[in-house]
Amino acid sequence: MSSPPSPSPSSAFSVICLLHAAIAIACGASMMFYMSDLYTLGHGVETAQKLLGSTPHDQLLIRTSDSFSGLLLFAIGFLLLMVSFVRDREFQSFFAKGCTLLHVFMGLWRCYFERRVEDLAWDWLRQTVGDVVLALSWVFFLVYSWREKYD
Repeated sequence: MSSPPSPSPSSAFSVICLLHAAIAIACGASMMFYMSDLYTLGHGVETAQKLLGSTPHDQLLIRTSDSFSGLLLFAIGFLLLMVSFVRDREFQSFFAKGCTLLHVFMGLWRCYFERRVEDLAWDWLRQTVGDVVLALSWVFFLVYSWREKYD
């Protein structure tokens, strides 16, 4: 008696994980080392000066916070890189659902809280659209894997 063949792992999962990993690693490294330049590029000089703090103590706290946030994003990128090589279809589905939920909650957080910050209010919509696009990549994977499973 032979066991039923296990479903083949999806290469789409690896591609999506690798793309998300590249984005997370690049953004994390940029946040750690070039955050003041990114603030200026994304928000303009005046808003960047406000976001970077007014006193040396505030500036140190903000730079430290940005560095740790960048380090966390960098680590998440490496986690995604490692996860991209997992070949278990059930884990892939579970992971994709979790990532979708994470991106949806991040978009909701931006809608409800970030838009209330005066200096960031104009930017929340663009970032929310980015969160939705990243969530949709996982949704497309789930639909693709569901289609593979039941075809």
